[in-house]
Amino acid sequence: MADDSIAVVDLDRCQPDRCNYECSNYCPPNRTGKECITLRGEDAGDGDPDQVHISEEICLGESCGICVEKCPFDAIEIINLPQELDDQPTHRYGENSFSLYGLPVPESGKVTGLLGPNGIGKSTAVDLLAGEVTPNLGRHESPPDWDEVVDEYRGTELQDYLAAVRDGDVDVAKKPQYVDEIPAQFDGNTRQLLEATDERGVLDDLVDRLSIRPVMDQAIDSLSGGELQRVALAATLARDADFYFVDELTPYLDIGQRVTAARLVRELAEDADKAVLVVEHDLAVLDMLADSIHVAYGEPSVYGVVTPPKSVRNGINEYLRGYLENENMRVRPEAIEFEEHAPRSASRRDTLVSYPDMTKSYGDGEFTLSVEGGDINRNEVLGVVGPNGIGKSTFAQLLAGGLEPSSVGGEAGAALDVGLDIAYKPQYVEADQQMRVDAFLSSVTDDVGTSYWQTEIADPLQLDPIMEQRLPDLSGGERQRVAIAATLSKDADLYLLDEPSAHLDVEQRVLATRAIRRFAENNESTVMVIDHDIYMIDLVSDRLMVFDGEPAEHGQASPPQAMRSGMNEFLANLDVTFRRDERLGRPRINKPDSQLDKQQKRDGEYYYTT
Repeated sequence: MADDSIAVVDLDRCQPDRCNYECSNYCPPNRTGKECITLRGEDAGDGDPDQVHISEEICLGESCGICVEKCPFDAIEIINLPQELDDQPTHRYGENSFSLYGLPVPESGKVTGLLGPNGIGKSTAVDLLAGEVTPNLGRHESPPDWDEVVDEYRGTELQDYLAAVRDGDVDVAKKPQYVDEIPAQFDGNTRQLLEATDERGVLDDLVDRLSIRPVMDQAIDSLSGGELQRVALAATLARDADFYFVDELTPYLDIGQRVTAARLVRELAEDADKAVLVVEHDLAVLDMLADSIHVAYGEPSVYGVVTPPKSVRNGINEYLRGYLENENMRVRPEAIEFEEHAPRSASRRDTLVSYPDMTKSYGDGEFTLSVEGGDINRNEVLGVVGPNGIGKSTFAQLLAGGLEPSSVGGEAGAALDVGLDIAYKPQYVEADQQMRVDAFLSSVTDDVGTSYWQTEIADPLQLDPIMEQRLPDLSGGERQRVAIAATLSKDADLYLLDEPSAHLDVEQRVLATRAIRRFAENNESTVMVIDHDIYMIDLVSDRLMVFDGEPAEHGQASPPQAMRSGMNEFLANLDVTFRRDERLGRPRINKPDSQLDKQQKRDGEYYYTT
């Protein structure tokens, strides 16, 4: 194989007990007597002895690709690397394993963003920067020591940092990606967790600004996703470290909480002169948060490339356009575009259901929701926005029949019957059934495997690579995509999706958004999307329903309204203004108290459309 090609075997997918080694039997070098594809054997450092190994010295490369086509489980990738790459990766886990090229550069007093799809090496980069893994420069069989690694980066911006890692002079604090796993790792209450991490003496300020004082004495396993996210951030920022890594700042947080969290991270970098690296898929927040960004591209689970730093605006715009200018690299076949949504057809103006005024009270002194009656139209995607703890999910469950209202039309104890079949994806996705994905989805619909289902649901949600995996083994993003697919696969009049963007990377969010809109258009279906990602809401919604009030105390919901008026109402409630990037039209958060922020507030235009 040429130096600019690699072969990767996904050991999670390689299932020798269920195949006849078609990859080996049809491999051209094997058929001439060479040992290109062989069994790993008892001495293999990883994987099972009966799984396959590919000799990259003998393999003919992507120009052959027969083993890739013959493998029934899509476990093999033969990839030609971009010509612009140096021959030597920063790190490779082993032959037939993932390779990473390049590293982000942490800078004291700066927030560095890392933007790219899942499975592209972002976590590997952090492990290398944290000193938990020594970069092997691609020499996995005879790895170099730290002195040789530092010498390799001599004359670059990374030299001093890696030398400090080598000398043990870098302390690292990390916020994990999946905060819902924290209860399984910590047995205690919030106060015990946070007080154990308060090395900088800033806990009281963090607790107040993140609004977590009400849960300080609650058990960790009783917290919601949004509460866990804020507790995890407080625990990370309270530590006294040299390098802070924040993996996904925004899941389960509303817009106001996201802005507050971003300000805290910026203050840590600027006021405490700390180096912060943030992986984030909410581009509006990343735009506000970072001083520079590195874009990561490549082939998920095969190889990843981290670009040199770019300005935040240019880096995000290049990523959305799908073309990295300095690298002369296309990372997406088409650009992600933002535009105002015009009515798609006259049928959208037809009413699917009119729901009445209603209330839901959880008891004296507990949360109460008041809903003003309104109409949901046919063939529309209705966005639902508002702070956390304000009743959005409660409203969805009232419509779906999971909760009984306290009053309907002013009549206490009256039942709510909207007369619709409703498919509901809850906010928190459970996946504890010991079933394969294909079996689970087949239990939902008989359409699995049909050309319609493949085109409308499986392809846009990238389900094929995970169809044979078991539900408990899926990542958070994979679970989310399966849950969306299961909901859209049901036969219903109204589809309710609660936070479909959680744990999806930028590419997956765009694909999910397109799948939802296309599903609504092609099936003349109505979808309600509850989410906090302004990019997703902007791309997917035809109208908005806005919730306001006092979180955890009382909420009120306005009837659905046009996007522009709805976004103005929503953002005015949060005292946050957005503008649109003049090149791509994407939403961007204005800096608080900036000239543009003040002008838009005076004009009552919190959400510019031009």
